[in-house]
Order: sequence, then C-alpha cells, then structure tokens
Amino acid sequence: MTKITTRAARYKRHKRIRAQIKGTPSKPRLCVFRSPNHIYAQVIDDTKGHTLVAASTLDPETRTEIDGKAKTGRAELVGTALAKKAIAQGIKEVAFDRGGYKYHGRIKALAEAARQGGLKF
Repeated sequence: MTKITTRAARYKRHKRIRAQIKGTPSKPRLCVFRSPNHIYAQVIDDTKGHTLVAASTLDPETRTEIDGKAKTGRAELVGTALAKKAIAQGIKEVAFDRGGYKYHGRIKALAEAARQGGLKF
C-alpha cells in the first residue's frame, strides 16, 4: 500500500475544488499558490485560459516593501497589490480558489487583504 504524500493530497484537494470553481469573464478565478518562501496569486479567465492580473512576493513593487515582514505580512501585501491591479482593470468580483490549501495563515491573510482592497468573493 502506497502512502499519499502531502503534495499529492493537495493536488487531489485542488482537483476537487477546481471541479466546482470556474473563472468566467464576469467573475474570474483568483488562484493562490504558496511555496515555502513566496506566495503567488493570479486572476484567471478560464474560458479563454488567460491570466488577467498577477501578483507575487517576487514583483518589484512588493519586493521593496517585504523586508522585515513575516510571511503572513508578505501575503497581505500581495493581496493588496492584486486587488489594486484588478480594480484598475475593472475586475470587482472573483471566485476564490485556495489551491487545495487550508483557508488559514497566509492564504487567509491574502484573501482578507484582497477583500479590504475592494474585491468581492
């Protein structure tokens, strides 16, 4: 009997989530990926397969502000930056795709910062 790794379990959860959440032009999908050091977020229109807006801790505008912050604080900066970019492109409502991660910690911080930035989930 094989043991399911943590990554494989996340992929299974993400697959279940993606079966229900689809990004449309009127309500695109906000997808989050979390690595051990960074966090990435994209707003995606699944009908065309295009990324409309993206933000991460590696972006030059957020890179200057993340010095000395904890990972949760960095996630908040990414959520705020993503919300600003999305609002500038006329995106006000999104479907949140947590990527198979728990709605906890960095994922929750990013989501709540995006909400405070003006996005509706």
